[in-house]
Amino acid sequence: MGFTAIKKKASVLFREASFISQIRNKRDYERAMTLMDELIEDYDNQKALIDVLSVSIARWENTSPEFNAFNDRIKNLDNGIATLKVIMEQHHLGVADLPEIGSKSLVSRILRGDRRLTRNHIEALSQRFDINPALFFQVNQGRDN
Repeated sequence: MGFTAIKKKASVLFREASFISQIRNKRDYERAMTLMDELIEDYDNQKALIDVLSVSIARWENTSPEFNAFNDRIKNLDNGIATLKVIMEQHHLGVADLPEIGSKSLVSRILRGDRRLTRNHIEALSQRFDINPALFFQVNQGRDN
């Protein structure tokens, strides 16, 4: 297929679904999310389109005023606490189910942000759940938007 045919097909696609490359409003965002749900059902065959659409969705979610409060919370979230909460949710654990940290009250204080996970806590949790210890540390992800 020549470039002329490719350009023609791309022009038709982006005219009918411009949100694939640039989301301009909430309606575009909703359409993009609906399309993404469908594309993921056939991930292997739709990966290229998923890649393009995911960039458009991420750009919208990082810059749209409707996501400002959420993005601010994420930016200020302690990775150690967030990782611990995900582990607890995924494994259906309560504050009494983490002997690697210690008492229920210590786990509660860490979850509230009153105390921090120690290096020993992180090493023990990483070993128990077979995860990379780096997940517990703050990483600048360039989300200054």
